[in-house]
Amino acid sequence: MQAINLAEKLATFGECWQPRTVGQFNGHDLMVVKVKGEFVWHKHDETDDFFFVLEGKVTIQMREGNVALGPGEIFVVPKGVEHCPFAEEEAHLLLIEPQGTPNTGNKATAEPRRVI
Repeated sequence: MQAINLAEKLATFGECWQPRTVGQFNGHDLMVVKVKGEFVWHKHDETDDFFFVLEGKVTIQMREGNVALGPGEIFVVPKGVEHCPFAEEEAHLLLIEPQGTPNTGNKATAEPRRVI
């Protein structure tokens, strides 16, 4: 057993919007992701969507209003709520989702699971 250094894991890749699984917790993937620009509008019917900002600023756009997040802040989008993450500049996030949750809400358009 050893500690997971999130900064070291983030340094191993450059692509945005392609989460990397760095560990597991009770059937959930612990993932890091780099984001920049706008993602796609989507929702998760079966699970909430957890965002923890490690570096930078991210806005979680929702039809009901936006939530701005900075380093050290967490936001949970309730299941079934349509949302679209956006970052003007590159930002780094920690995501926690049940293993197998498609990042776009749709398995056909989701990024494949990548473990680092």
